[in-house]
Amino acid sequence: MNEKSNNASVAFAGILPAGNGAYTPCPSLLTQEETIRYLRLDINGPQNPSATLKYYREKGLLRAVRIGRQLRYPRTELDNFVGRLLEKRGELR
Repeated sequence: MNEKSNNASVAFAGILPAGNGAYTPCPSLLTQEETIRYLRLDINGPQNPSATLKYYREKGLLRAVRIGRQLRYPRTELDNFVGRLLEKRGELR
C-alpha cells in the first residue's frame, strides 16, 4: 500500500450521518454543521445546536481549531468528548 492510499484511509476512517438518512465518509476535521450531525444534536437535541457547541467550547468541554475564518472540530476530540460524558455518567465501563 502506498503512502497516499494509507493517508486517505486515515482521513476518512468513519461515517457521518448525511442528514437525509444516508451516510457519508467522515473527515478528520469536521465543520460546525458536520459536528452537529456527528454528535446528533440535530435529532431531538437542543433548539440551537450551534449555540450548544459554542457553550461547550466556552466551558472548555470541547476544543476546536480555527483554520482561516472557520472553526473545525477534530474527530478525535469529539470522540474524547463523548467518552468523557459517558464516563462522568457512569455509562462507560
